[in-house]
Amino acid sequence: MQPNDPPPEPVVNVAELLERVDNDAELLRELIAIFKIEFPRHLCALREAIGQGNLKDVQKSGHALRGMLANLGATRATRAAAELEQLGDSSDGMALKCALAVFESEAIDLLPELEACVTKAKP
Repeated sequence: MQPNDPPPEPVVNVAELLERVDNDAELLRELIAIFKIEFPRHLCALREAIGQGNLKDVQKSGHALRGMLANLGATRATRAAAELEQLGDSSDGMALKCALAVFESEAIDLLPELEACVTKAKP
């Protein structure tokens, strides 16, 4: 990072997320609970689709993850999921594997960041 570079984008856009849930901590807890169930399922399906070269399912899983993450204000992970969805149009297995690695690195800190947002919402 150079001295004049902008700061890195946060894992979660807290202001956007709190606005989406109308600053309601209980609603945010419910969304996080759903995320805890749905995210691993979609990630597993994505990994399987990439491993099997099933591009239709790569697109489907990438799309589902992109929407889920966008709703949670996870902008970096959303972009990485969109990249996977777009790569589902190609047959470049190496590009898909690289994009999956980027996506997983973006998503790894997501749950703690989301849970930290609950403390910033109204009880």
